[in-house]
Amino acid sequence: MDKLILGRYIPGNSLIHRLDPRSKLIAMILYIIIVFWANNFITNLIMLTFTLVVIFLSQVKLSFFFNGIKPMVGIILFTTIFQMLFTQGGEVFLSLWIIKITSYGLSQAALIFTRFLLIILFSTLLTLTTTPLSLADAVESLLKPLERLKVPAHEIGLMLSLSLRFVPTLMDDTTRIMNAQRARGVDFGEGNLIQKVKSIIPILIPLFGSSFKRADALAIAMEARGYQGGDGRTKYRLLKWTTKDSLTILVIISLGIFLFFLKNA
Repeated sequence: MDKLILGRYIPGNSLIHRLDPRSKLIAMILYIIIVFWANNFITNLIMLTFTLVVIFLSQVKLSFFFNGIKPMVGIILFTTIFQMLFTQGGEVFLSLWIIKITSYGLSQAALIFTRFLLIILFSTLLTLTTTPLSLADAVESLLKPLERLKVPAHEIGLMLSLSLRFVPTLMDDTTRIMNAQRARGVDFGEGNLIQKVKSIIPILIPLFGSSFKRADALAIAMEARGYQGGDGRTKYRLLKWTTKDSLTILVIISLGIFLFFLKNA
């Protein structure tokens, strides 16, 4: 739990760190769209190479990205194996009742695995190189035009900021509660599935209790400081879009156009 990357920021002065958070957020959205255009070996190899180059430019250790992948290993393996066993088409390598391992199933499993890997790596890069406050400001800024349609841009940005800020805190609380329960003789790894689910209850109850207490204390603190929403509020840190941000979006769009033609080749 203590190695969860979501919501954690690694200070740095790399090119990726210095980009405007709005450009990184837009690049992330475009990247996810482009990932689904990569449907063969060549396009996926290009996407993987591009992602590794961006990671190298961020100057963040690869170990942080591996820690970002670890919590998702179960979902990745389940989805990959499910695709491999139940997707039919092409040459049949193994047939056992309703389960068939085919060439098409293997290719789809490899495709799903690569997509999961790429999206997790790039999203981890976004959170590691962008402070939660900057990311929330970016969301608020991008949603600002929608305020004419009564979309609460400031409130959405505030909720995102608070959520990202307290993810590491909740993980630390979970680790502390688990250690306390282990000291009382609770074993979270023994027994069947039902017993393992029951062993989570001693974690969830105190975790929810501490979360509600922290939320109540935060609400009281905000009211005591006169918080009344985003009307008339100014910001200490102003977002500044530069040429580097425009070039970043241009590079992502160029990559997407290139892969769009390659996937149909």
